[in-house]
Amino acid sequence: MSSINKDIDSIATLAKEFGPAYEGINPEYAARMRAQNRFKTGLDIAQYTADIMRRDMAEYDADSSAYTQSLGCWHGFIGQQKLIAIKKHFGTTNKRYLYLSGWMIAALRSEFGPLPDQSMHEKTSVPALIEELYTFLRQADAREMGGLFRQLDAARAAGNAAEEKAIQDKIDNFQTHVVPIIADIDAGFGNEEATYLLAKKMIEAGACAIQIENQVSDEKQCGHQDGKVTVPHADFLAKIRAVRYAFLELGIDNGIIVARTDSLGAGLTKQIAVTNEPGDLGDKYNSFLDGDYINSAEDIANGDVVVKANGKLLKPKRLASGLFQFKPGSGVDRVVLDCVTSLQNGADLLWIETEKPHVGQIKEMVDRIREEVPNAKLVYNNSPSFNWTLNFRQQVFDAMAAEGKDVSSYDRANLMSVEYDETELAIEADNRIRTFQADAAREAGIFHHLITLPTYHTAALSTDNLAKEYFGAAGMLGYVAGVQRKEIRQGIACVKHQNMAGSDMGDDHKEYFSGDAALKASGKDNTMNQF
Repeated sequence: MSSINKDIDSIATLAKEFGPAYEGINPEYAARMRAQNRFKTGLDIAQYTADIMRRDMAEYDADSSAYTQSLGCWHGFIGQQKLIAIKKHFGTTNKRYLYLSGWMIAALRSEFGPLPDQSMHEKTSVPALIEELYTFLRQADAREMGGLFRQLDAARAAGNAAEEKAIQDKIDNFQTHVVPIIADIDAGFGNEEATYLLAKKMIEAGACAIQIENQVSDEKQCGHQDGKVTVPHADFLAKIRAVRYAFLELGIDNGIIVARTDSLGAGLTKQIAVTNEPGDLGDKYNSFLDGDYINSAEDIANGDVVVKANGKLLKPKRLASGLFQFKPGSGVDRVVLDCVTSLQNGADLLWIETEKPHVGQIKEMVDRIREEVPNAKLVYNNSPSFNWTLNFRQQVFDAMAAEGKDVSSYDRANLMSVEYDETELAIEADNRIRTFQADAAREAGIFHHLITLPTYHTAALSTDNLAKEYFGAAGMLGYVAGVQRKEIRQGIACVKHQNMAGSDMGDDHKEYFSGDAALKASGKDNTMNQF
């Protein structure tokens, strides 16, 4: 017996038990509403999606071609349309997630208006967006299932048993639009207690995976900007533990923690690590400090700080800001230490911010990490902050030059130019971009590929095109040809925007509640019938 039929039977039993109190309640209608609302709380979602991610991680360990992907979404509607499109084009949401970007919350969802990605936005906006995304995904479930129920009723009315069975099978095997969200908690918005409190709110809203970075919370910068300041490992590990405690308190025992390191591009630290003996974690962190070894107190000026490192007295270089510098060229070594330490102390996945999308560079670091933790896996930011075209054309240029090929017809610094678009170099670069995710999953341990800000850019691009046409010579044709005609021909669900907003579901409910007296919106005069 299908799940919905079991619910029909159980509700019918309740109706008999409660008698007149259930008069007028149709058990099948109630069961349909229950099926359209599978997830009752955010914790239900967090547990369901954590199970999905854990399964996907195990499948990736067995086969690196089974990597996962996501796109960053800054509004529930955007996330909803993404998942509707995925189901339409691929028939399944398997291994497709959502990413929640702190950058997009700062730029688009703060009550202060657009802000830089420096943790200045309200921390409550993070769980609020998680809840919003899942509200829209649950509505997508209800909308699609409502359509199936109407088809079922039509098949019954027509006496078409074969069609009725086919539709019932679709209902019984319905795949939800609800998928995992990897949610950005920045550097925790404060100390470890603040991190714990925010993590709880995020998990209660539905997050099964929380990404946290090793920057100083009150100095946080976007991962692709300058001025990043990291913290000693002990500080970061305390926040990782805080997130784990939040998961455990709420009963999501297999919640996922993504530990991000910004050390590759961060040349500064706010503090010197506490160390108790040579070779401990604090001593390793301090060993990367740039400075001068001294022999006596005469080498110490007023206000200087001196630490014992590598068996010697080191006077670290301190800036006017009070920050300390790391040794130039130490970034990769610090990244490896960060990643190994995080995995050995509670993190499940790694995130390494890099300055370019280069499989070889990522592989070099991951190979070193896997010497200590063999099953280390990465979440990687396929960032719009990279100039992908220029980066990959330069990579191909360098490879061609190394192979002794003639590259004299190319200007390496100007390879972005349209004049190169049809060249052998550009075609090979595009092919490498196309296979980047599969190549990096196979060679560099990347389990999850995401693009942080894609829908920010697509919204800007599509709005620019519409404004140019509609306010220009095309007039109304700018909308009709550029938007609506494409929506109709491509089968975009929201062309019927009243249906997408829930009008048909509202009609269904009115019929459940009021029977023949229901005043419906979907009659013959509804202009949505034109579609």
